[in-house]
Amino acid sequence: METLRIGIVSISDRAFNNIYADQGLPSLKAWLASAVLNPIEFVERLIPDEQPMIEETLIALADQEKCPLILTTGGTGPYLRDVTPEATLAVADRIIPGFGEQMRQISLHFIPTAILSRQVGVIRGHSLILNLPGRPNAIAETLGGVKNTQGEQIIHGIFASVPICVDAVGGPLVETDPAVCKSVRPK
Repeated sequence: METLRIGIVSISDRAFNNIYADQGLPSLKAWLASAVLNPIEFVERLIPDEQPMIEETLIALADQEKCPLILTTGGTGPYLRDVTPEATLAVADRIIPGFGEQMRQISLHFIPTAILSRQVGVIRGHSLILNLPGRPNAIAETLGGVKNTQGEQIIHGIFASVPICVDAVGGPLVETDPAVCKSVRPK
């Protein structure tokens, strides 16, 4: 199985300035380690809510680091400092609106203010870039979806569609643990 190189970016002024410990990167790594069967190489960044820095980071992860998958966490709300979607759209070649739509659908299952979230999914070159929410619970819910008390999937998480999209941009075949995330397989 081919190694999957994943860029993970936590975007938070307060975590960057050591006001509190970053929870985004550990949450992303834990969920991905449980769901992805491929060996994973993480390329991690913790940066403030500064649009030029977010753009530079995304470009570097896509173009220089050659990460076929880049996940961001944080900076997607309605607050003035939340500029992750703007930075992501600024570096995008193509937009995949379904990722943002599905993330909001999942979050709306838990909290009505999810309608304020502005996550986006885009392609830049040979990289899929997805903006995830900032809270650890929301990261896991967004990636894995919603299950009922019997463990049956009632709302699919976005990661179910990530392997086929990574394949489409020229990345490796991504294998997932179906107990965590049953993904759609490339033909």
